[in-house]
Amino acid sequence: MSNNKNEKLEKFADIFKALSNANRLKIFFSLATCCKPGTIGIIDSSETACVGDIGKGLDIVPSTVSHHIKELRRAGLIKTKRSGQNIECWVDPDILEELKIFFSF
Repeated sequence: MSNNKNEKLEKFADIFKALSNANRLKIFFSLATCCKPGTIGIIDSSETACVGDIGKGLDIVPSTVSHHIKELRRAGLIKTKRSGQNIECWVDPDILEELKIFFSF
């Protein structure tokens, strides 16, 4: 197996490890379905999907949400940006395309 193929498999192993936690999967699904991937999640017409907002609907305390966001970001599944006191989160559209290709073989 080529070195590039091994690196890609390691990357997907990290992604699947991150998503194997039920709370992280809920967060990822929530971000992926609330808006078009690559755009900042909109909770309603006036709020973006910030760390504090994400946990409200999922029954997860903010400190735990922050930990899960960090793991999802580390795995390359989401992007984050600080905006004042908030941290905005969104799904990386490139990773969704990579996952689609991975599962289409």
